Amino acid sequence: MILGILQARVSSSRLPGKVLKPILGVPMLVRQIERLQRVKLMDCFLVATSKDVTDDAIANLCREIDVECYRGKLDDVLDRFREAAKLHSPNHIIRLTGDCPLADAKLIDEVVEFYLSGNFDYASNSLEPSYPDGLDVEIFRLTCLEEAWQEAKLSSQREHVTPFINQQPQRYKIGSYKSDINLSYLRWTVDEILDFELVTKIYAALYPRSPEFITEDILALLDEKPELKTFNICYQRNEGLQKSLLKDNLKQVSEE
Repeated sequence: MILGILQARVSSSRLPGKVLKPILGVPMLVRQIERLQRVKLMDCFLVATSKDVTDDAIANLCREIDVECYRGKLDDVLDRFREAAKLHSPNHIIRLTGDCPLADAKLIDEVVEFYLSGNFDYASNSLEPSYPDGLDVEIFRLTCLEEAWQEAKLSSQREHVTPFINQQPQRYKIGSYKSDINLSYLRWTVDEILDFELVTKIYAALYPRSPEFITEDILALLDEKPELKTFNICYQRNEGLQKSLLKDNLKQVSEE
C-alpha cells in the first residue's frame, strides 16, 4: 500500500499563512490537494500538520473538505510522518510538501513507477534537480522511515524528514528520476510573496478554461509570456534545507 503524506503548517518563516492564502478564492492548500487527488498510484492520502494552535485552521479546513488530517509535532516533522504513517501501516510513503500548488499528478505517478520498477529504497526527482522547483516528489519504504526515526540525530534530519535516508547511498538503494530537458531553473514553489504572485498568475491564466491543467500547459504559457520565467528567479532553491544544514554544521563545530 502506498500512502501519500502532505506536510503543511501555517507558521512558515518566510511567508506565514501561505497554505491558506487564496488562489482564485480558494486556499492554496486546497488547490494543491485538488491536483494530488488525481494521482493514480497513491492508495491513501492525508495531511500532516502540527498540534500547535496556529495549525487549527489547517485541521478545520481538512474537515471541511473531508480530507484526513494527522496532527503531531511542529518541528520534528520526521516524527510527525512516522506517527501519521502508523495510522495506515503502508509499505511505501510519498512525501509531499504544502508549498507546491502546481504539483503534477502524472509526474508523481512516473516517479512512483520508477521507484517500484527499480526496487529502490528511496527515489526522488529532486536529488539531481531537472524539474521546476515545486514539482518535487519523494517516495521511500516505511522501513527506511522507521530507521530514520530511530537513528536520526541532526535537527536537519528531523525537520526535513529524508536527509538521513538520501544522504546514505552506501546503506540505501537510491534512485534519481530526471527529465530529458533541464527545467530546474524554473521556480514554481511558494516560499516568498513573488512565488505566490507567480502561481496566482498561472492559475488565473489556465484554471478557468482547464481546471486540470498540466505541466505542459504551464510551459506553453511561459513561452507565451517569457517574463514569467524569471518573475521570481531571485530566490535560492531549497533555501530552508540549506539553512538547516548550515545550523547543524555550526553546532558541530562549536561542540568540537
